[in-house]
Amino acid sequence: MRKYFGTDGVRGVVGEDLTPELVERLGRAVTLWCDGGAVFIGRDTRASGRELERSFASGVASAGGNAVLAGVLPTPAVALLALDLGAVISASHNPPEYNGVKLFGGDGRKLTDDAEEEIEVLLQSPPRDPEKGRIDNLEVALDSYLEHVIDRFGSDLTGLRIAVDCANGSYSAIAPKAFERLGAEVTAIGAEPNGENINLGCGATDLTLLQRTVANGGHHLGVAFDGDGDRVLAVDEKAAPVDGDQILAVLAPTLGVDLVAVTVMTNLGFYRLMEEHGIRVVTTPVGDRYVLEALRREGGVLGGEQSGHVIYLEGHVTGDGLAAALLLCSALGGRKLSEAAAAMQRFPQVLENVRVSHKDLTEKLTAEVEALNAELAGRARLVVRPSGTEPVVRVLAEAEDEAEAASLCARIARLVRQELG
Repeated sequence: MRKYFGTDGVRGVVGEDLTPELVERLGRAVTLWCDGGAVFIGRDTRASGRELERSFASGVASAGGNAVLAGVLPTPAVALLALDLGAVISASHNPPEYNGVKLFGGDGRKLTDDAEEEIEVLLQSPPRDPEKGRIDNLEVALDSYLEHVIDRFGSDLTGLRIAVDCANGSYSAIAPKAFERLGAEVTAIGAEPNGENINLGCGATDLTLLQRTVANGGHHLGVAFDGDGDRVLAVDEKAAPVDGDQILAVLAPTLGVDLVAVTVMTNLGFYRLMEEHGIRVVTTPVGDRYVLEALRREGGVLGGEQSGHVIYLEGHVTGDGLAAALLLCSALGGRKLSEAAAAMQRFPQVLENVRVSHKDLTEKLTAEVEALNAELAGRARLVVRPSGTEPVVRVLAEAEDEAEAASLCARIARLVRQELG
């Protein structure tokens, strides 16, 4: 069982769960795990990023590896530019007091559960061949990434008026520029990072600012990224939210795919729409790396999560918020986003995050959920899963009727509190 790795890397509150000493040990462990070599390292805009970047790089060098520092860089850029390994110092969508480390193999793929377990075994290892270690800086990574995304995923956006919320994160310097170079008229918000404001009141975790900007500015749509750039959500011209399920629902028919991989959180309405289009849907546990694994196993190229991870593997190796946003704009084909998104009927979903003292689901809880889902027989459903990054258990209920969804959610949330404290 993994102790430090969660759903998406190692993550925690800096100085409490996540310390420079742990990050240095992690840098050493991953370098030993891959027998030395070069590790390409990016970070987001958190104030703690510089110190943790240095700690991780020191760990790499202490194991005889070469740490290549690229500075502030979106997570998908690190995946594309990974050397023997890639690492991102980021806590993604979490608030500024958090930070973390995400890891990629040399092919840009996130590491498997087994690989992460092997790395954890090496966390107590002493330095090895530090005299061979080296730390270098790379200045051109951001430009290289931007050119790739524009060339591969861009289209003529002349006449489009778009609001772009960068979450005061890794896309602040480049996402507005990408849309402008393609001809769009851009209003940039959440694009003034100061180390302490990443994801605060902006970005994919809080669409309020973007909705207000779109509503007041007469924009055709708005897009919002999270702090490290691997998620995107949108709002339509009426300032109504458009989630990852809806974005995938717009993209799938347009891109002509025959398979889409999604997670257990995906709306039932998405399944019905894909059935109408003859597109097969593969369902995975929550986490974009599980979606990626399913796509590679099944030979698919499109997948994602309701939370905004959108993955398109034609010309890429992982989910990319900016690439997905550019694909969405192209897929509209002159339609309003509200019209395109309306093709998918959204079943009401009620989600409650229940704080718990431990996250191991009990036999009684699991049996109750299974019995209810059997009784509901597909017309409604329940999903209960521990968070990979927080001390909570997420309870999702979905039904054609919102009142039924709320009742189901409340019923199971009460049981979670009783069983898990």
